[in-house]
Amino acid sequence: MNSRDLSLPDIQALPDARNIAIDAVGIRDLRYPVTLLAGGRPVGAVATFAMTVGLHAAAKGTHMSRFVEILESQREPLDRVRFLGMVERMRERLGAASGRIEMRFTHFVRKTAPVSGVSSLIDVDACWTGHRGGDGESAMRIRVTVPATSLCPCSKEISDYGAHNQRSHITIDALVTGEISIDELVGLAQRNASCEVYGLLKRADERHVTQQAYDNPRFVEDIVRDVAICLDGEPRIASYAVAVENFESIHNHSAIASLRREPPR
Repeated sequence: MNSRDLSLPDIQALPDARNIAIDAVGIRDLRYPVTLLAGGRPVGAVATFAMTVGLHAAAKGTHMSRFVEILESQREPLDRVRFLGMVERMRERLGAASGRIEMRFTHFVRKTAPVSGVSSLIDVDACWTGHRGGDGESAMRIRVTVPATSLCPCSKEISDYGAHNQRSHITIDALVTGEISIDELVGLAQRNASCEVYGLLKRADERHVTQQAYDNPRFVEDIVRDVAICLDGEPRIASYAVAVENFESIHNHSAIASLRREPPR
């Protein structure tokens, strides 16, 4: 801060006479480059941030420029602990009792085709959300939306040949208590569909995945239940929500299913 800054009035620092606290004030839709730790290695991404803090009843406003300063000061690749640490630094820098950072980004998963072995990438929508409440407790959620294939069991049963299938989106939103990678959640989701999806397939691969889906039919209800069973057995996840959407190939609408598991009280 230079001498001119010291001489300028700080209107946001003035007291407010209305005595109304604000739950969340800050910025959103800020795109910024980040480095994440994925499988123990640094991976770059361009993320879209929403950053907020709670505002005391006596405070007129918060200092919006300080949110960007927090991002600028983050030098080390982010994992769960460092991400929650960034939330805490933001809260302290803004003098707030609570704070929240949401970071949305595209994560790429490298896939190997099942027969030819050719390698390619698929994109996955991901989001990290860190929160530090007024009670001093910190929490982090990871959300992923994973593409997969589903084949209709009813269609397979009633058809003389063939069965209709569709691309599915499996969304997992998990409250995590330990280090768990996006790739792990992606793999968990895809294993419970009729078949995984790939960025690149040769003819032999296409035959394989088509037959795999036919041998592994799944209703939307089957997928959401099977994903839930896997998440129930994951000690690093305290609670979660799962949502599945099948983009129907023989209807002009989607089939959906969802469920939520809250931590025991």
